[in-house]
Amino acid sequence: MSDVFLKLSRETREERERQQLAPGATLSAETRGRVLPEEPDPYRTAFERDRDRILHSKAFRRLKHKTQVFINPEGDHVVTRLTHTLQVAQIARSLAVVLGLNEALVEAICLAHEFGHPPFGHIGEEALSPYVEGEWLHSEQSVRVLEVLEPLNVTWEVIDGIRAHTWKVEPGPATPEGMILRFADRIAYLVHDMHDAVRAGILEIEDVPAESVALFGQPGREWIARMIRSVIDESSRRGEIVMEPAALEGMHGFRKLMFERVYLRPEAREQAEKVVRVIRDLVDHYLERPDEMPESYRQRDEPLITQVIDVVAGMTDRYALRIHDQIFRPTRDL
Repeated sequence: MSDVFLKLSRETREERERQQLAPGATLSAETRGRVLPEEPDPYRTAFERDRDRILHSKAFRRLKHKTQVFINPEGDHVVTRLTHTLQVAQIARSLAVVLGLNEALVEAICLAHEFGHPPFGHIGEEALSPYVEGEWLHSEQSVRVLEVLEPLNVTWEVIDGIRAHTWKVEPGPATPEGMILRFADRIAYLVHDMHDAVRAGILEIEDVPAESVALFGQPGREWIARMIRSVIDESSRRGEIVMEPAALEGMHGFRKLMFERVYLRPEAREQAEKVVRVIRDLVDHYLERPDEMPESYRQRDEPLITQVIDVVAGMTDRYALRIHDQIFRPTRDL
């Protein structure tokens, strides 16, 4: 055998995890397993197989045409669900490596956490909520994508991290790797949404609160680095995934500004009302005419409302607009 490269078995690499990861890390060899048992891969750990399946899925590819903040954006540099997902994964991996956690598990959770997002971002969740009991959550739909609509048979730990990645869901993730996503997601969307807002002329750099500048420096790449360090320092001190209180307060203040000046600005609400109508028009149309529903992601043995929501939630922005135009443009001028 060549002495230039190694040929590391899965068992060898699992043993390296035991020796090198932190005591609180989630070990691949100790996963709670999959719904359908499988023979282990000879080289990849269980969480690496999950990551690879997620990366090659149709749901992952569709993220490139789903909105983050700006509806069906035209510019080349506006953040989409796909670029956001990759940025979240990078931030989370940076946290995991330094804290001695399972990087493959973190990456798998991050790469699939947006799978259930409907078209038009969080506005799509608002549009779908009246059709279900309680609040319609993209985190629950993400789990449904992985378990039912495009079943990938990923491990329990990945499903748990995705289910509870939003701060609206309690209890939170059972693993520290899942908790990392909560912070990585918020860091990524706040900083990059700010950049998009500045490019769009909605915000000026000078609008950023002084206390946030004092904590994180001038808005830019340094913000992400400082927020990451804040999570690393406080988590290593306290033995749980948390952020330094002052930094968390500063991030909350900046988040409040983003909601007031960007997410809930009058122009955004006007646009939101239009896309809410698009989604609800599609849902109502397919409830009345289910035979016209696309077969993709349709589960015919489910209740009709579930079938319709699966289909509409799986649409990209441009596909939802195109189908809506085909159905309603002759009779309605949006």
